[in-house]
Amino acid sequence: MASALDGVVVLDLTRVVAGPLAAQTLGDLGAEVIKIERRGDGDDLRALGPPFVPDTEDSTYFVALNRNKRSLSLDFAQPEGAAILKRLVKRADVLIENFRPGTLAKYGLSYADLREINPGLVYCSVTGFGQDGPYAERSGYDFVAQAMAGVMATTGEPDEVPGGGPMRVGVPVADMFTGQAGAIAILAALRHRERTGEGQAIDVNLFETMAALLQHPMSAWLNAGYRVRRTGNDASVAVPYGVFSGSDARFVIGVLNDREFVRLAAALGHPEWSEDARFRRNRDRVANRTQVLQMMRDVLVTRPRAEWLEILREAKITSGPINTAEDIEQDPHVRARGLIVEVPHHKAGHIRTVASPLRLSGTPVTYRHGIPAPGEHSDDILARHAGMGAAEIAAAREAGIV
Repeated sequence: MASALDGVVVLDLTRVVAGPLAAQTLGDLGAEVIKIERRGDGDDLRALGPPFVPDTEDSTYFVALNRNKRSLSLDFAQPEGAAILKRLVKRADVLIENFRPGTLAKYGLSYADLREINPGLVYCSVTGFGQDGPYAERSGYDFVAQAMAGVMATTGEPDEVPGGGPMRVGVPVADMFTGQAGAIAILAALRHRERTGEGQAIDVNLFETMAALLQHPMSAWLNAGYRVRRTGNDASVAVPYGVFSGSDARFVIGVLNDREFVRLAAALGHPEWSEDARFRRNRDRVANRTQVLQMMRDVLVTRPRAEWLEILREAKITSGPINTAEDIEQDPHVRARGLIVEVPHHKAGHIRTVASPLRLSGTPVTYRHGIPAPGEHSDDILARHAGMGAAEIAAAREAGIV
């Protein structure tokens, strides 16, 4: 069965998280992704650990973001290496890079340079703050983007609560969402090219992606002058919506409408709560948050989590356990859906990773290539995509270019 991006060739000049995720997403969808790595150790993320895949030099972080890629080691900071990259560009559809603005221009590899070679090239730049503006030259990491774009100001317990204060999200959401934003923009640009034959430059960055995620807090401020405060695991606009404890373990309950609260109150053995004027409507429950949550806690702590989750499931209440990675691995739904897949690894034999969340009925995601060693496919890539013969490749290797 054909993949959605069969025949699309992607040059992946990125390192660490956001760019590699964008490229991996395209690779999962069928694109041929050529990962261009620094000679020697390759992508910086390979060394970002512990932990590492046992008996290898690859971090577990790296292998999560670099399946469905083939690796070419190339020093394009040297003129000869830049010339080879330009030969690859002639036959490529997409180039993804995450250098600081202006870096690749020093080597004659800017979008303006490369579109002269390939007018249909889709050139995606991933940065911390964008290609222009007063912050453009700053380095941008996930933590900084979460802070500067307002995510940390809305995440964590209130200041008056012990341990309260701004908190980053525990996974690099700025990197991950920016990588997905890059993939979406690339797909849109490829669609435009189908109609016009023209490529284009794409500018995605961590700061703006994070700011775009603050839809409710920003809209509340811009349109009502209302500052959304940190509420920890509780939602600022809905009650009950948070973490609760059974007699043995914690779990989550989320109620977003009054109909569901009626069912919840009955399931907890207190149908009168839904008739109480303090709790009848969501806005009433928000105003009386402390009272309704304490009443729920007093009831929920009387039974084990598993019992409550079954009762809540039968009552069609949105709820679930707070799982660890170990719990997720054993989850029957995860197993039924095939959410954990094995892919080859150049040294370990294979590694396990979380599958793509993209489910397409006609052009499904495939896992054709595993995790490459740095430069593992250099000769084949240079021969097929740059038109280089064996002697020319050998000379480039002797010169320290490949």
